[in-house]
Amino acid sequence: MKFTKPPYNFITIEGNIGSGKTTLAKMLADDFNAKVLLEQFEDNPFLPEFYKNQQRFALHVELSFLAERYIHIKETFKSYDLFTQLFVSDYMFQKCAIFAKSTLKQDEYELFSKLYSIISPILPSPDVILYLFSRTERLQKQIKQRGREYEQSIPDAYLEKIQKSYFKHFKQLRNKPILVIDTENIDFVKNKTDYKKIKQLLFKPFPKGINYVNLD
Repeated sequence: MKFTKPPYNFITIEGNIGSGKTTLAKMLADDFNAKVLLEQFEDNPFLPEFYKNQQRFALHVELSFLAERYIHIKETFKSYDLFTQLFVSDYMFQKCAIFAKSTLKQDEYELFSKLYSIISPILPSPDVILYLFSRTERLQKQIKQRGREYEQSIPDAYLEKIQKSYFKHFKQLRNKPILVIDTENIDFVKNKTDYKKIKQLLFKPFPKGINYVNLD
């Protein structure tokens, strides 16, 4: 059974690498008959090289993601009406700054920030963010299960650094609800009850800022 439209126009699913954000975004978009925005990370030619040599290719990969995400979001919302249609995405544009802060050297980050500060204000931002929280061991397990060769050597320290960067960003973001969902003991893909609980969160009132949610 499909749910009625939730009280949002732009829903974003976020999470660390391997958290399942793309899968959940597709499921929700299908149920809500929404336009889905999925990150085109496989088109990034620098990503495999970045995981082999982060220091050398960090600026390449972050600038290319910045451009790709900007074009993707801008073109999508140019063709559709944010005020009448529901959108579900598996990334927020702000993740550009989150990852860049974690991967770039200071001088590189300063250059990146100048470009980001020009682009970011002119793009629409989500009304609500669902962040899928998983601990490093589970993330690594899910990364290995999906089998992308260039991801198999991602170190634990990198995943933990990204996780901390997300929460640091969320603590400063107080203009929208952020639902941090602990996914350690749930399986929203195989368990319909778990998935239904996540959907129902979108119909409940939450205050702006971080809200920690345990579905057990």
